Amino acid sequence: SANGTLTPNDPPVGEVPPDSAPRHFAFHPDGKHAYAINEADLSIDVFDYNADNGALTRTQVISTVPEGVDRTGYSTAEVVVHPSGKFVYGSNRGHDTIAAFKVNSANGQLTSIGQQAAGTIKVPRNFNIDPTGKFALVEGQETDNIVVFKINQETGVFEDTGVSISVGKPVCIRFMPLD
Repeated sequence: SANGTLTPNDPPVGEVPPDSAPRHFAFHPDGKHAYAINEADLSIDVFDYNADNGALTRTQVISTVPEGVDRTGYSTAEVVVHPSGKFVYGSNRGHDTIAAFKVNSANGQLTSIGQQAAGTIKVPRNFNIDPTGKFALVEGQETDNIVVFKINQETGVFEDTGVSISVGKPVCIRFMPLD
């Protein structure tokens, strides 16, 4: 509002499964879709987003780990949409992978590309993609490092560059303009 008062949307929330524990949320560059990564059930919720009234409508739930994986002690951490809007990624702690998904440009829904080992990283808590979309930096909370991956622009697959940076207990990576 004009005076800075916040007014809840109607409906005021996006519905998610009980005990899924949404952790992070990312919008697609088209402004019509959004993704929530669920810490407890190792999944990503896909939402249609109505910019006129702020409504979120869940259209898909997809696992971040392969079927049959023992999920005991595992959790997710971060969700990132590639700047091109063609891919969505989520980090799996314990499974120590980055789940990769191809985005359907018509409806925002996801198809699994697979889970990629995070290199030398144990517990990939946070990661980010550089603004050009060419590189992903993935941090290892328990390995005290950040690993740089090149992103294949056609397939979305992370390719190991061999670059690993020693950093004590990294927890968050952000790219900031220097101007």
